[in-house]
Parts: sequence; structure tokens; C-alpha cells
Amino acid sequence: MTAAGEEREGVALSHLDDELFDGAGVTKRHLLDHLDALSAQVLVGLADRPLSVVRVRPGSAPFMQKNLPTYAPDWIRRSSTWSGASKREVSYAVVEDRRGLVWFANQRAVELHVPLVRLADPDHVDFLVMDLDPPEGAGFGQVVAAAHLVRATLAELGLRGAVKTSGAKGLHVFVPLARTPVGDAAAASRALAARAERADPALATTAYVKDEREGKVFLDSTRSGGATVVAAYSPRARPGLPVSFPVPWDDLDGIAPADVTVRNAASLLDGRDPWRELLPEPQRLPADLVAEGHEIPVARVAAMHAGKRRRRAEREGGS
Repeated sequence: MTAAGEEREGVALSHLDDELFDGAGVTKRHLLDHLDALSAQVLVGLADRPLSVVRVRPGSAPFMQKNLPTYAPDWIRRSSTWSGASKREVSYAVVEDRRGLVWFANQRAVELHVPLVRLADPDHVDFLVMDLDPPEGAGFGQVVAAAHLVRATLAELGLRGAVKTSGAKGLHVFVPLARTPVGDAAAASRALAARAERADPALATTAYVKDEREGKVFLDSTRSGGATVVAAYSPRARPGLPVSFPVPWDDLDGIAPADVTVRNAASLLDGRDPWRELLPEPQRLPADLVAEGHEIPVARVAAMHAGKRRRRAEREGGS
């Protein structure tokens, strides 16, 4: 138990020395110390963006929380958005100060996820993101090779990006964009993935359905608009609490996803923010890339229609 009266930033804290969740291997204090020490770096990526978190509890599976609980303090900024999926208004938190991070850490909010749009300008995105997801059982070298493939494809287009670990088993390639409409960025993401796949079809795939990936790295181009991505320096709800961490391209071949955790991330940074240092200046997307992408169906929509066609064919075959 935490000593009575322990608090930070005026937030009363509890159970800091209990294991964060079953099998975590770290305590809630480790999570709090990490987010507290890296608050300046973390908050850059959260500012003016609605926050979704993954929370954990002992004995329970991690769960995604979008709606800010009614018991949340009044000083947390809120942003309400209508959710077509759940048919209700969702009140998101917008965390822009150290006190907000401390409060969420005390709630066992391990993962911090934000969209690529800001509340001040919801029609334009700041980044094109390629999420690289290795196949089950693959070594990390396979996803690293896919990241280099994406980088080479970007270079052919005159674009530059930065890479960070997802904190889980994949990598995220970020391309900073000059004020770009959501639809154009989404289209360019699809076209970029398609070009990388054509460049090395034995390594990478754009197949949305897992059973169709044939042991290849999935180039997930769906991280656009309102879709979220885990923030830089956010922990992940896995044993040891690995952290989504920036990596220079030249160092990518020598890292592993579990190298950086809540136990050592702050010491590796030493007050710096390498993610901001590694990100190139905002760029404009080539018109031909955007045009090509607008001709490519959205992956999950195409997969949904393909699934419907398969089920219809199975029903007709059975009859």
C-alpha cells in the first residue's frame, strides 16, 4: 500500500507498489514515474488531440477507454464527439499537462492513443503513418526489413519519414505533412503501401485479412483521419511495459521491441526528445501518389465486401 497522503500535482495516489496487472513484472509506481519523468516529451504528442487509453486491472484483461469517466476531475479538458458506432456522444479527455498524465497513470491507463488530426483542425492531418505488423511467429528482423522498404519507397517519391517501435511487435513510420486533407492523406497511405508491396511482394503485403497475408509483413495504411495510433513514449500493456520509442534509421537493425521499457526509457532520453529531433519538416504529398491512392479501395471496406461475397457464394453453393 502507498503511504497515506502520497500525491503528485495535487492528485491523491493509491496502491503504487502493487503489481500493475497480473504478469506485468512492474508496479503502478513504475508507470507513474515513467509518465511523470517523460511528461514534457509525451505531452507534445497529446496536445489538442482527443485521448483514448488502454487501462489494466489485476485479474482482468486490458480494455480500451474512450469516454472519460464521470468521476474524472473537472480540471481535465473534455471534447465531445458523436460516435456513429455506439450511437452516443463520447466525451474524450484532452491531456495537455503533467497533472493530467499523473491522474491517468493513477487510473492504470497504460497506453495512450491519439488520432492524427487536431481538435483545432479536424479536416487536416499532421502525419501519414504506416503501421508495420509482422506475421505471427516472425522475428523482428522481418518488420525491420519492411521499414527499410517503406523508407526506400518514400525516398523514390522525394519524401522522408521517421520510425519508432510500436512498443508491441511492430514499427511505425511517420511522415510529417504540411496541412493535408484527411482524404488525401488516407489515399496517399494506400498508394504508398501498394508501391512498397509491388517493390518486394515476397516481404510485404497490403492484405487486410490475416489469413491472406501468407507470412508477410502487413503494411497497414488505415491509420488516418480519426483512426488512432499509440503516442511516442507511451507504454504498452505487455509484460515489463515496453515503450513506443523513436529509433534513428541507422540504428534500426540493432534494436528489439523489448529494449526500452518504463524502467529505462527516461535514462535513455536524458531530457532530450529524439522523436521531435528525428521527424523531418512537414512535406507536401506528390499529386500522382494521392491520385493513385484515390483509385485504391479502403482496405477494411474492400475486405468487408469480399467477406460478404464469400459468404453469399457459400450459401448459394450449399443450396
